[in-house]
Amino acid sequence: MHIHNLSEDNSILNTFISELRDVNIQKDSMRFRRNIERIGEVLSYEMSKSFKFKNQEITTPLAKTTVKTIDSDVVLCSILRAGVPLHNGLLNYFDKAENAFISAYRHHKENPDTFEIVVEYLACPNLEGKTLVLADPMVATGQSLLATYEALKPFGTPKEIHLAAVIGAQEGVDFAAKHFPENTHLWIATVDKDLNNKGYIVPGLGDAGDLAFGQKLQH
Repeated sequence: MHIHNLSEDNSILNTFISELRDVNIQKDSMRFRRNIERIGEVLSYEMSKSFKFKNQEITTPLAKTTVKTIDSDVVLCSILRAGVPLHNGLLNYFDKAENAFISAYRHHKENPDTFEIVVEYLACPNLEGKTLVLADPMVATGQSLLATYEALKPFGTPKEIHLAAVIGAQEGVDFAAKHFPENTHLWIATVDKDLNNKGYIVPGLGDAGDLAFGQKLQH
C-alpha cells in the first residue's frame, strides 16, 4: 500500500486537526463537521494529483485553449454515519463522482472490550474499472475499512482504490496495508501511535460520529 501521511509536512491541515482534537472547540458540532469537510477537501486535492488526466479543448471568450482534466470515473463510498462530513468534502472537489454509502458499525457482544463489524445497509453503483475512493474518518483497527471493501466486491473490480481518512492508529494503518491490494493508496491527515483496550485511537479525538451528529443510544 502507498501511504500518504499529510502530517509529515506542515500546512493549514494542522489547524483543522488541532480543532478536531481540542475538547473545547470540538463541542461545536457544526465546526467539527466543517473541519472534517475541509480535511476531505485537502485530501481530495492531494489525491487528485495521482489520477489520470487527459487534454481537453475549451473555448474562452477570446480563444480556444487546452487544459488537462481528470480522466477517471470516480466513485465515492463513505461509511455511515461519521463518514458523511468527509464524504461532503470529497464531493465538493469530485463533484461529478458517483456515490455509494454503507453502514458498518461495531457490535459488542458479551464483552464490551471486543467487537465485530456489522454491515447492514449498502447502496452502490457499478465499480467495474472505476476509481474507488473509500472514506472513513477514523482508521482505528482498520476492520471497518476491510469489511466495507469485502461488501463492495460483488459490485465489480475497481481500476484503482484510494482510502481517505482523517486520523488513524498505526495499528489500523498496518492492518489496512496488509489486507488491501498492494497498489492501494491511503490518504490520511495524521497517524497516532496507540489504540486503547476498547479499540479507540489515542490521543485521537473521541467518537467522530457523536461529535458530528450527537450521542446515540446503544442497543
